Amino acid sequence: MTDEVSLAPNAPRPVAPRVLALANQKGGVGKTTTAINLGTALAAIGESVLVIDLDPQGNASTGLGIDRRSRRVSTYDVLTGEVSLREAALETAVPRLHIAPSTMDLSGLELELASQRDRAYRLRDAIRRLNQPDSLQVRNDVEYSYVLIDCPPSLNLITVNAMAAANAILVPLQCEFFALEGLSQLLKTVEQVRSTLNAGLSIHGIVLTMYDARNNLSAQVVEDVRQFMGEKVYETIIPRNVRVSEAPSYGKPVLLYDLKCVGSQAYLRLASEIIQRERALRAPAA
Repeated sequence: MTDEVSLAPNAPRPVAPRVLALANQKGGVGKTTTAINLGTALAAIGESVLVIDLDPQGNASTGLGIDRRSRRVSTYDVLTGEVSLREAALETAVPRLHIAPSTMDLSGLELELASQRDRAYRLRDAIRRLNQPDSLQVRNDVEYSYVLIDCPPSLNLITVNAMAAANAILVPLQCEFFALEGLSQLLKTVEQVRSTLNAGLSIHGIVLTMYDARNNLSAQVVEDVRQFMGEKVYETIIPRNVRVSEAPSYGKPVLLYDLKCVGSQAYLRLASEIIQRERALRAPAA
């Protein structure tokens, strides 16, 4: 049940953020890198963004400069109901970009919640309270327009929580031989969640990552994925880029580490493309 909040007669109602879950059960496809840099790019063009780190490894938190000693509360505490999502959110070096960090405690969450009837909806309920007036007074008054969820590389209860909470799934897909094989399994999972937990869930788009123009296989994967998924594949392709790989070791998104590199420019284009798709979704039918 959503908490009821009394509003003054003329007070504007809170706007729910758009929630995109970055999911793929395969590891090493660029989920975390995309969450960090897409969040940064969206913030750079004026959106207020919260990244939710749901991977027990906490790489999104590290990549945004959040030291492990600073993670006094985390997404584990949010999902167990100890704190609100806004209480867990920390500022980053990027204006308008916050992160709810992760710790290794998340790895035991599935066992802890196994007997709870609402176990699949913990994150959904936390996000629903995020922009409510009483929540805005807790820690900061930022009204988030986008929430990006960095999922772990598995289809477990944590990922199911993300899908149950999301408006849509953004799928990073590495340009490699087995890309389509992993995608098929993910699409089946999305369909299962849609039919049982979240009827409004959709695939927002597929972003092809780690593209190597010197490799014929990369070009073949792009062609195959576009043929299989059509317009769901973003026009923007994220190239394999040394600067993108280096940036996390400095605790920075690549847009702060090297704005002019090809990786940074690709993520800015992806953010622009996502905003365009969002506008098309919200445009009234003719």
